[in-house]
Amino acid sequence: MNFSKNLVLWVIIAVLLAALFNLFQNSSTPRGASSYAYSDFLSEVDAGKVADVTIQGDSINGHFTDGRSFSTYAPPDVNVVPQLRKANVRISALPKSEESQTFWNYVLSWLPMLLVVGVWIFFMRQMQSTGGKAMGFGKSRARLLTEKTGRVTFEDVAGIDEAKQELEEIVEFLKDPQKFQRLGGKIPKGVLLVGPPGTGKTLLARAIAGEANVPFFTISGSDFVEMFVGVGASRVRDMFEQGKKNAPCIIFIDEIDAVGRHRGAGLGGGNDEREQTLNQLLVEMDGFESNEGVILIAATNRPDVLDPALLRPGRFDRQVVVPNPDVLGREKILKVHMRKVPLGPDVEARVIARGTPGFSGADLANLVNEAALLAARAGKRVVTMAELESAKDKVMMGAERRSMVMTEEEKRLTAYHEAGHAIVAVNEVESDPIHKATIIPRGRALGMVMRLPEGDRISTSRAKLKADLAVAMGGRLAEELVFGADKVTTGASSDIKMATDIARRMVTEWGMSDKLGPLTYGENDQEVFLGHSVTTHKNISEATAKTIDEEVRGIVDGAYARARKTLTDQLDLLHVLARGLLEFETLSGDEIRKLLRGEPVIRDLDVDDPGAKSRETPPPPRRSSVPTTGIKPTFGPGAEPQPGS
Repeated sequence: MNFSKNLVLWVIIAVLLAALFNLFQNSSTPRGASSYAYSDFLSEVDAGKVADVTIQGDSINGHFTDGRSFSTYAPPDVNVVPQLRKANVRISALPKSEESQTFWNYVLSWLPMLLVVGVWIFFMRQMQSTGGKAMGFGKSRARLLTEKTGRVTFEDVAGIDEAKQELEEIVEFLKDPQKFQRLGGKIPKGVLLVGPPGTGKTLLARAIAGEANVPFFTISGSDFVEMFVGVGASRVRDMFEQGKKNAPCIIFIDEIDAVGRHRGAGLGGGNDEREQTLNQLLVEMDGFESNEGVILIAATNRPDVLDPALLRPGRFDRQVVVPNPDVLGREKILKVHMRKVPLGPDVEARVIARGTPGFSGADLANLVNEAALLAARAGKRVVTMAELESAKDKVMMGAERRSMVMTEEEKRLTAYHEAGHAIVAVNEVESDPIHKATIIPRGRALGMVMRLPEGDRISTSRAKLKADLAVAMGGRLAEELVFGADKVTTGASSDIKMATDIARRMVTEWGMSDKLGPLTYGENDQEVFLGHSVTTHKNISEATAKTIDEEVRGIVDGAYARARKTLTDQLDLLHVLARGLLEFETLSGDEIRKLLRGEPVIRDLDVDDPGAKSRETPPPPRRSSVPTTGIKPTFGPGAEPQPGS
C-alpha cells in the first residue's frame, strides 16, 4: 500500500516537471523555424530574400522567399521597419503577451515556498502512515496479525505436547465458550510462557494466531518504553482499548521481562518510566474495569525478574513451562523440520534425536538447515546421514578451521591433550560415552573431545560430577606426563575454568562438601540489575569463605589425582591414541574404543569429509599404522557433553 502511494506521488512529480519543461521550452517560436542572428536577418532583408515578417515585441518571426521559416530577436531599433518597407517585405504586428509573462513570473516567485510546503505535507503524511506520528507517541504499536502466507498451526509445533495442550484449550474456549461456562469455568485472563531460549514460545504464539479465528495482536515488551515520560502507560491503555473494540481477541507480548521487571530493581527507583508502564499494565489486566474477552499471552526466558504482582492469578492465571524437548520430542521436531528437505534412505530421525541431548527446537532447526547447506555445497540432490552428522558436529563443536596453520609440535601436543581427556573418560565409569575426538581446530578450540549421554538426564549425581572433573584434568596431565611440567600450555584454560566452576557449585550450591554440609553459600551473588537488588553483598564470614576455597581446592586436587593415576597406569594407551589422532585427525567413539582394544582402524572414505562425492572406483581400505596393544580399559555409561579443549 505504501509502495503504491509513493509510486503515484513520484508519477505526479514527474508529470509536473515535464509540464514545466515543456512550458519554458515552448515560446512564440513557430515549430520548425530556424533561429537567426539579427545581423544575418538584416543581411537577408537587404538581399531581398525575406517575404514576410511578424513582429511581437522583441521577437520577429517570418518566412523567406523560398518558403523557409525563421525567427530572431531584435534590439530596440527604429530603423528596422523602414528597412523592411524598402525591401518590400510584408509586415504584420502582434501585441506583446504581458499577461502570460506576468502570470508565470508570479508562479516562479512562489515556487520555492510551494515546494517547502509540499515537502512538509509529504513528510507529515509519511509519519502518520508509518505509525510514528509526530503527535501520537502514546498510540499502541501492537500489530494485528493477518498473515496468510507462512501461517503456523499446531501441526507445526512438536515436542512440547503439554504446553501445546494448555494453549489448545484456550483456542477451544474462544471457539466454544459454552462448553466451559456450563460448569462455571471462566476463560483464563492471561497465560505466561516460560522457558529457555529457542524452545518454541514465540512459535506457540504464532500457532495460536493461526488456529484461533479471533483478532490476534502482537507486540514486543521493548515497544512500550520510549524516551518520553508517560508514553509506555499511554501505549498500554491504547493497546487494551484496541483489544476491547475487537473482543474476543488475543494480545501477545513477546519478551515481557523488558517491561515487567520487578519494581524497585535498578537505579531508576519509583520514578522509572518502566515502572509506570508496569503499573498501567497491572491495572489493565485486573483492575476496576473488566476486560472480558481479551486474553493476554506473554513469553519470557527470565521469570525470576518479573514482578510478583504480575504473576498472581487473575492476571497470569497460567504459567506454561516450555522446556527443552526429550528424545521423543526431539524426534518429532526433527520430522517437522525435515518435511521440506529431500532426505536420503539412510536418514533416521530417531538416531539424530538420541545424539542431540540438550538441543532446543531452534538448535534442531539449525541442524537440519546446516545439513541441507552442506549437501547443496557438495552438489547432492538429497540430504544423507553423513551431512546430518557433520552438521551436528558443527553445531555442537563449532566450524572446522582447516586453514589454520599449526606446527608439528603444536599438533603433537594437541593430540596428547585430547588423548588424555579420552583415556580418562573411557576409564571413568560415570563418564559419558565418547562421541568424537578431533585435533582439527573448531571454533575457538585447537581440539576437542565430545561426549554424549546415552539418554536424557534430569539431575546429576555427585559421582558423575567427580568423573567430569577428572576428565577435565586429563588434558593438562597428559601434557605434563609426556612433555614435562615446563612444557604445559594454556590449552587447558577452559578445562580449568570449567572444573573450578563445578567444584565451587558443588560446595556452595549443591551441598556436596562433607566439611560445610548441605548449606547454600553466596545466594545473593546474582548480577546487579537483573535481580531484585541494586548491590550485591556477601552473607558469609571470612573464615567460611576460606573454608569454601579449601574445599574447592580439595575437590579439584582429588580429580587431578584420579586423572594422574589413570594416565600413569595406561601411558601406553595414551601414546596409541595420540598417534591415531595424529594420523586420522578425527576419530569417532567406536574408532577410539577399537584402538584401545588393540584393533586397527579401517576406513573406506575420509570421515572428515562426509559431504564428499562418492568415487566411481572405491579406494582400497585404509588401515591404521598405529601399533596396537592388547590392554583393555574399563568401560562405563555416561551423560552430558563436555568439550575438552
